[in-house]
Amino acid sequence: MIETLRTLLLASCTLALSAALSSAGAEPKKQPAGRTVELANPAEGGSGSKSSKTKGGGQSIAILVNDEPITAYEIEQRASFIAMQGGGGGGENLKAKAEARWKQIVQDPKTNERFKELLQKNNVQSQEEARALQTKYVKQLQENMIEQLRREARSGAVAGSRKKAEDELINEKLKIQEAKRLNAVAEDSEIDRVIGGIAERNKMTLDQFGQHMKGMGVDIKTMRNRFRAEISWREVIRRRFGHLVAITERDVDQLMATTPMAQDNVELQVQRITLPLPASVDQSVIAQRIAEADALQRQYSGCASMAGLAASVAGAKHENMGTRKPSAIPEPTRSLLLNARDGDLLPASVSGSGVELWALCGRKALDGNADMSSRENAQAELRQKEFEVLAQKHLKDLRQDAAIEIR
Repeated sequence: MIETLRTLLLASCTLALSAALSSAGAEPKKQPAGRTVELANPAEGGSGSKSSKTKGGGQSIAILVNDEPITAYEIEQRASFIAMQGGGGGGENLKAKAEARWKQIVQDPKTNERFKELLQKNNVQSQEEARALQTKYVKQLQENMIEQLRREARSGAVAGSRKKAEDELINEKLKIQEAKRLNAVAEDSEIDRVIGGIAERNKMTLDQFGQHMKGMGVDIKTMRNRFRAEISWREVIRRRFGHLVAITERDVDQLMATTPMAQDNVELQVQRITLPLPASVDQSVIAQRIAEADALQRQYSGCASMAGLAASVAGAKHENMGTRKPSAIPEPTRSLLLNARDGDLLPASVSGSGVELWALCGRKALDGNADMSSRENAQAELRQKEFEVLAQKHLKDLRQDAAIEIR
């Protein structure tokens, strides 16, 4: 039986470890009802570690921001929250550690000794009972080992997140102070609505979500404080700088020119004059053709003049190309046309066919509602970028002027 245990331990390594690792973030499952079997709690698994609550000094003041305190407990909680948001990371590294740790457990003579003690303690009477107990023992070993590795990973991640936590909390203290000055602090009901939405997406009530966070070592107040600071800060920036942000139609056009979905909402009415180049050319020939194109551009008086201009140059070819989707026009001509005004003639460009002059004679929205929606989204995106720049500058100014004491 003992040799069978070792075989089972070795054989189960890859498959069972994969299952254990994939479920490492899941809530522990309740054991089904039935005969109670006492399992060993091997030292290798380390499942009986003490809680990592801050001992003594957790509420001690670690930082003062304009005489307002940030406690050691707040920093510890924020560091845990940041580490948790990292999603565990390092999956391959965790797997390698698990495999190495499992190999140690398999090779440790105490593993078999504990199993023999377990057989005697549970008064196993049959081969079937022995196999069932053996399977549970292996599973317990794996679960204990994975939990220990997770605790070690969390501890390392929290330690690595402490400096970021301090910076975040200092910035948030400044944001809330500024929000108080402008009477722009977010209400509790608004914070509840945001966190309630997160809980609902995770199929939990607000209270259940708070308990879930607590089970992961993070007080829900940590999340509430972060959301309150960010929501309040957005209102601060809107009040202080909203009048400074002005997005023009030209700005929207330029952004939409780089957005494929927006490009598909219009058709462009275009004409083109091509001044062909011979198969073998040098720079002087290209320069001469470009000079001719520039001369035509100076004479251009609208799309109606394109055919006459082409007729004035030997070998020039005029094409009324009708309406074209932007995706059918090569870059950089596509972006230039999308950013041009109706009736504009683009500067001369060289292509495989020769030197070209493109005129934008009009544009047609394929779906007026979709085009309007795309423009509104583009405008909102540009406004958000402007606000972010102003917000970063304002926070930097507040931090430079603040009295910050790190103890």
